[in-house]
Amino acid sequence: MKKKSDKEKDLAALKLEFAKAENLFVTGYEKIKVSQDNDLRKAVRDSGSKYRVVKNNLAELASEGTPAEQVMKGLRGMTSIAYTFDDPVALAKALTAYAKINPVFTFKAGIVQGRVIDVKVINDLANLPSKEEIYAKLMFLLNAPAQRLAGTLNAVGRSLAIVVDQAVKENKFQA
Repeated sequence: MKKKSDKEKDLAALKLEFAKAENLFVTGYEKIKVSQDNDLRKAVRDSGSKYRVVKNNLAELASEGTPAEQVMKGLRGMTSIAYTFDDPVALAKALTAYAKINPVFTFKAGIVQGRVIDVKVINDLANLPSKEEIYAKLMFLLNAPAQRLAGTLNAVGRSLAIVVDQAVKENKFQA
């Protein structure tokens, strides 16, 4: 059994994590085997996020005064949390992919950028393109007008060269 001082340190550390994490998913993990839990932890870690199994009372106490307070009230059953400090889409994708393989893994609630979301929104979030894909599409859209302008400017010179070449072949220029 843990000492009271150790419990207080755990509470303070969890409270700090809840205060920093803008994106958090509360999940249920009942009936998950150890090997499945290891796979889940690896998937979450690969997405650049963190995963913790928490006691409901500890989670509720640690969430007081943080954005997570709304979703940590009245938790029942075995609870785990997955959270990230930057890209919620990558975490949502990792969790929903895992949930498809392991149906006993369930979502309870979530917070994305400080706003409470429900289970349906978590699935919608997982279907969004990743941050890198969005940046690539944005860069393509910004680059496309410049490419069209360069192509148009090249077309004028190319067309003039073709006309002059044909005129020379047909001896249209007399000296």
